[in-house]
Amino acid sequence: MKSNNSLTPSYFQFTVFADYGPLRYLFFSLCLLIYMIIISANVVIILTVCLENSLHQPMYIFICCLSLNSLYGSAGFFPRFLMDLLSDTHFISRPFCVIQMYFIITYKSHDVNILTVMAYDRFVAICQPLHYHSKMTFRTVLLLLIFVVLYPVCVLMYFFYLAGNLPLCANKLHRIFCTIWSVVQLSCVDTTLINISGQFLVVISIFVPLFFVLYTYLRILLVCRRSSSDFRGKALQTCLPHIVTFGNFCISLCCEFSLSLYNAEKVNPLVIVVLSLECLIIPPISNPLVYGLNLPQIRKVIFGFLREGFPK
Repeated sequence: MKSNNSLTPSYFQFTVFADYGPLRYLFFSLCLLIYMIIISANVVIILTVCLENSLHQPMYIFICCLSLNSLYGSAGFFPRFLMDLLSDTHFISRPFCVIQMYFIITYKSHDVNILTVMAYDRFVAICQPLHYHSKMTFRTVLLLLIFVVLYPVCVLMYFFYLAGNLPLCANKLHRIFCTIWSVVQLSCVDTTLINISGQFLVVISIFVPLFFVLYTYLRILLVCRRSSSDFRGKALQTCLPHIVTFGNFCISLCCEFSLSLYNAEKVNPLVIVVLSLECLIIPPISNPLVYGLNLPQIRKVIFGFLREGFPK
């Protein structure tokens, strides 16, 4: 009988990639263009918030963090993905696979948590305006951001450890990047408990923030209903981008989560590619566009910088 070490491969092979011949260069160019757009759009938002003193407020700091996280998640996915598009072989070592999992999963968790914190910020600003500056102090914002960063790491560390140490009987991943569930499915041991606990954690991580955001916006709607039309317009102006962003990201997470419920070998590769890319492409592109074009405070500063140039 083989030992666990002899069973466990030291690398994985992505099987979804196909040989597209000369078309691979077209796909590479399109994906590189998308990556450059993500970097450019989010860097503009980050620089705008950092360089403009009037934007040094909790809401804009959270928007800046959202853009930073988009750069973080993109850096964990696109360089490797672009290499795979041009490569004839699609192998990744187990340590690098775990690193890629870490980047992508923590990116998704950070985004959900930042958007949840932003909902709380809007709730306090609209429903408790007299207490806003006493509640959303610099210290509070800093503590919230520390929680956003550390919470996913602490909660998911056990699953990263399992993914890196489970005995495996195969090395073929039917995905375009490493995920915990695709690796766990290759295990030689019973993983029922891991699957149940992992799916429970994913559901909690999505639906608890979702219910909290729905609760905050229900309270906001009730306040707006009793307020003037001018107040409702200003509230909608700051809340609508957040609603669009949060809804888009929840849909992306649900699409990605749905893949883990099915045997990937029986799913059309095109479906796998589309559902996997949706969460890593749409939010990083849409977030800076939604906030940059819809929030007049940011839009005004961006257009001002474009006319006069960014401060040296």
